[in-house]
Amino acid sequence: MTAFDSHFPPMNSRTHEVCGPSAHAFAFALAGNLSPTLEGTVLWVREAWNGAQLNPLGFESYLNPQQLLIAQAPSHVDALASAEEALRSGRVALVVMELSQPIGLTEGRRLQLAAQQGKAMGLCVLPEGMGSNAAQSRWRCTPIFDPSARADSTLQKWEIIKNKSGTLKTWNVKWDAQTRRINVVSETAQR
Repeated sequence: MTAFDSHFPPMNSRTHEVCGPSAHAFAFALAGNLSPTLEGTVLWVREAWNGAQLNPLGFESYLNPQQLLIAQAPSHVDALASAEEALRSGRVALVVMELSQPIGLTEGRRLQLAAQQGKAMGLCVLPEGMGSNAAQSRWRCTPIFDPSARADSTLQKWEIIKNKSGTLKTWNVKWDAQTRRINVVSETAQR
């Protein structure tokens, strides 16, 4: 077991957060990493005003599109309420919440309690700086640009910027579609 394996996937029965330009890649990698053990679907809750669509062809290397259920909520409050109910239900193992506004401490704590009760994992995809103090961990994910023509477009920098369990770390990672795993990449391997 590597140091990365002790952090990813994050702790179950908790709610975590992710921000940064590669936050969606993190969410799909998490769903794909968990999918062999999932008995149900992954629920992705979004605010209905968001016109961007999740394209199954774009994420099928991470996750079988048949395992993803997308819910569109009329507002931020409705998205949080839907996610809380789904977490509490025990019917899904992962609830991804794509939100555009900050999560208050009360809402964040309610999500944590629902995740614990339903033995599910919650992941809030948020803009930078809008996290909740109730989150178990917060990750910042950014792509790594490599000017070489042989570069892998899935190369990412993942940082734990908040962790109630203690350690803050940074890794360079890439997604392996065949094994549906995140692999840590050393800086020398990138060259």
